[in-house]
Amino acid sequence: MAHNIYKHGGCSGKKDFQTAKQLLIAMIGDILLINDNHRRAARELAKKVLEHKSVKENEHNGHYKYVVGISGESGAGKSELSYSLALELKKQDIRVKVMHADNYYLVPPLLRREWRMTHGVESVGMDEYDWEKVNQNIRDFREDRVSTLPYIDILSGQIDTLTTDFQKIHLLVVDGLYAIRAEDIDLRVFIELTYLETKMAQLVRGKESHDDFRIRVLEKEHQNVLSLKPMADLLVNRDFEIKANPDKAAART
Repeated sequence: MAHNIYKHGGCSGKKDFQTAKQLLIAMIGDILLINDNHRRAARELAKKVLEHKSVKENEHNGHYKYVVGISGESGAGKSELSYSLALELKKQDIRVKVMHADNYYLVPPLLRREWRMTHGVESVGMDEYDWEKVNQNIRDFREDRVSTLPYIDILSGQIDTLTTDFQKIHLLVVDGLYAIRAEDIDLRVFIELTYLETKMAQLVRGKESHDDFRIRVLEKEHQNVLSLKPMADLLVNRDFEIKANPDKAAART
């Protein structure tokens, strides 16, 4: 069971933490910093999800297992938006499972830095994911199966497994650096914030030491994640406003 910690109030002197109603949640595998921007964006995103989900349900005679993908750079707010979206949809009696694609790295977190240093920063990229497992778990959701998902214990850094009965889940949210690259996603969402704009969130999470090598990794991830932007249906800008992706619309014409 995840351990939840709720923290109200900001961190004095830090621009990123001036929102009075900030929420800190320690989850299995992540620390969430949820503020009003995430909640507002989640409300707007929930409307778009429900509209598109309704279209899909009409096309499939009422029953449709819907999948949302959310990508963005480290600290951009992927998990915060995913969790907030799940809460919004819960108000509509939609049961949501959030699947963190960043739990699907082939190399576990305790070994990843050493592995990257050995193989060079060019090894950082989408091929680090176990895409076969990612796509299999999405298929398990579609087919109402009982499935096992990897998750990372935030305290030990160990990769464990979580068993989920997808028959009881109505909607799946897949978030992560490269999540929207996964197969069979109905709605792809891309957060435009870059790692240079999210330094405070990265420091608070404290997942990795913030040295020169980490900066090189973040820059490589920035290039990789940015390459996925044309795939997105919706963009979340720096003010957490949601808009259609003009690049995707142009590609359809």
